Amino acid sequence: MDKTGADDTRWMRRAIELARHGEAGAGTNPIGCVLVHDGVVLAEACNEVDLRHDPTAHAEIVAIRRGGERLRDSELRGVVLYTTLQPCGMCTMASIWAKIGRIVYGAGRDDVHSMYFEDRHLDTLDFIRDAFRDDLALEGGVLAAECAALYVPPKAHVPRSEQFNR
Repeated sequence: MDKTGADDTRWMRRAIELARHGEAGAGTNPIGCVLVHDGVVLAEACNEVDLRHDPTAHAEIVAIRRGGERLRDSELRGVVLYTTLQPCGMCTMASIWAKIGRIVYGAGRDDVHSMYFEDRHLDTLDFIRDAFRDDLALEGGVLAAECAALYVPPKAHVPRSEQFNR
């Protein structure tokens, strides 16, 4: 495994730890995110939507806010964002606007129940392709099986009344 692959595995394992912590905590959900800058953790978070009563407090958004505060800059150039689940539309666009250099995610939209994504006909990865940025790299499927195990499986029966994003 090359250095990038080893680093990706290392940081995704940390994101999984955060997701598990989030899953166990009141008002949090099992999504973990780590921002890494020059090989050092810049910021990390798990979802805090229910905790903060804020629908924008996804793990990625919380970590981006913390990273910007720490760098005292709204641009996070050169930062790698690691997240256990393919980012939603909001988090993808925030990554684009923050000038994140690379997004690495674990489970993709086909690895989990469709309720995790707001639109089944629009893949948020299209946002990256259409962002007119050639300095944003994307890598999916890092520790995908471990990440997917945090979530409801694709074909699980979840009554519509119990699904979120509906």
